[in-house]
Amino acid sequence: MSDDDVRVYRGLKGVHFDRSPTTHINGRTGELRYWGYSIHDLAEHSSFEETAYLLLHGELPTEGQLATFDAELKAARTLPEPVVDIIRTLKNAHPMEVLRTAASALGAFDAELDDRSPAAVLRKGIRLTSQVPAIVAAHHRIREGLEPVSAPRELSHAAAFLYQLKDEVPSADAARLMDLDFILHAEHGSNASSFTARVVTGTDANLHAAVTAAIAALSGPAHGGAAEDVMKMAREIGEPEKAAAYIKAKRKNREPIMGFGHRVYRAEDPRARHLRDGMKRLSEEMGEPHWNAILQAVEDAMQPYARLGVNVNVDFYSGVIYHLHGIPQDLFVPIFAVGRVPGWTLQVLQQMESNILIRPLLLYNGPELRSYTPIDERS
Repeated sequence: MSDDDVRVYRGLKGVHFDRSPTTHINGRTGELRYWGYSIHDLAEHSSFEETAYLLLHGELPTEGQLATFDAELKAARTLPEPVVDIIRTLKNAHPMEVLRTAASALGAFDAELDDRSPAAVLRKGIRLTSQVPAIVAAHHRIREGLEPVSAPRELSHAAAFLYQLKDEVPSADAARLMDLDFILHAEHGSNASSFTARVVTGTDANLHAAVTAAIAALSGPAHGGAAEDVMKMAREIGEPEKAAAYIKAKRKNREPIMGFGHRVYRAEDPRARHLRDGMKRLSEEMGEPHWNAILQAVEDAMQPYARLGVNVNVDFYSGVIYHLHGIPQDLFVPIFAVGRVPGWTLQVLQQMESNILIRPLLLYNGPELRSYTPIDERS
């Protein structure tokens, strides 16, 4: 076969590299399922703990199974003191840099680091699910001149994270909205960070290495930065009445509108509707309804582009929700990571089932064979 006959799929777009029974995505109709369960049912009826169990085990838990799983999560909320010391040393760094470094360091303190059995990887994944939010919260408090705090054991995963950030018990509505955010971000097939985790796992590296690499991939604004960019956009617009002109100017300059469009979805992101309703309620509860009004005006201005497949995605609402919680913009991407740890662990476990080194090819298009010229003969 000649080079002219080779088709190159840049970004591996449209390429299936493996099979998975877990996450069904239909981008044309805007459908998402975890192990056959609609994201709408999970968003409306489930909790993050239950959804994480489903992702990791393939079935919804019984009451006893969920209680055991919840206890395992709660037992892992405390970080090793040397890891806290690392966070103190890096307190002035960007939160994603701190998260990546601290998550990597956690491996050195995990007794099962080199145990690559599925059972051990599952246990490590459960621990990381609780340790990642602990890292994010501890760093935020340390850089604010405060000491990290431990959440009361009775708090849910989402409520505990908010408590670790603010040292106060969140309202039931605030905790539920964060819980919902975690559910919607928990898993999404072979996105950039999950694929990165699989590539690392393909080399027989351990879970901490795979998750560290996934965090590094997520830190890139093209993957994890949309929520932060939407909040910046909302601030730039300032008032709902200015949204239409803002969008028109952006489109004229062929600039992207943050929170719209998705590599997979041509229809509206099915996760978006749940955060839309929650953001509206929270903005009213917090006495800041103008944020909801601005986003609604942006949606209205973008409606003509929906027929082109440019629809709202889940990150369009996340940033304002985090802002209403009083969370700084540079924590928006780390919060994405907080919800995604079960998904990364799942991807690692599935890669391990019939592991293979992931080694795609590059089609060479450089110079033909050239003769080497000694340095003293080069002009």
